[in-house]
Amino acid sequence: MASIFTKIINGEIPSYKLAETDDYFAFLDINPLHKGHTLIVPKLAVDYLFDLPNDIYNGLFAFSKIVATAIEATIECNRIGVAVIGLEVPHAHIHLVPINSIGDLNFTKPRVELTKEEFSNIAAAISKKIER
Repeated sequence: MASIFTKIINGEIPSYKLAETDDYFAFLDINPLHKGHTLIVPKLAVDYLFDLPNDIYNGLFAFSKIVATAIEATIECNRIGVAVIGLEVPHAHIHLVPINSIGDLNFTKPRVELTKEEFSNIAAAISKKIER
């Protein structure tokens, strides 16, 4: 059965897409820790990050760097925090979260609520900054 991320990649479930290549997909997390919280996924459906083939694994981090740079240029923050938890969806993925302190990367914190318009505006702003 396809994961929710595979369904997002295939356009079966809508998302706030930031960027896409032949191998990777970046979109806003709909339950964000902070505005601009982004998920980076390989299109290859593999559950565990460290089971990815080396070329896909390395490319995932290179793609994440491009997207993180765009997030940082768009969302006011001190850094882009990176988290790989891998328990909530059986599809390898990386969380990129704008942070100002270490506590901002606490996944037990209440999530930020944004309107569809806010999500759309954030996605458009970040997407414009992504190097093509």
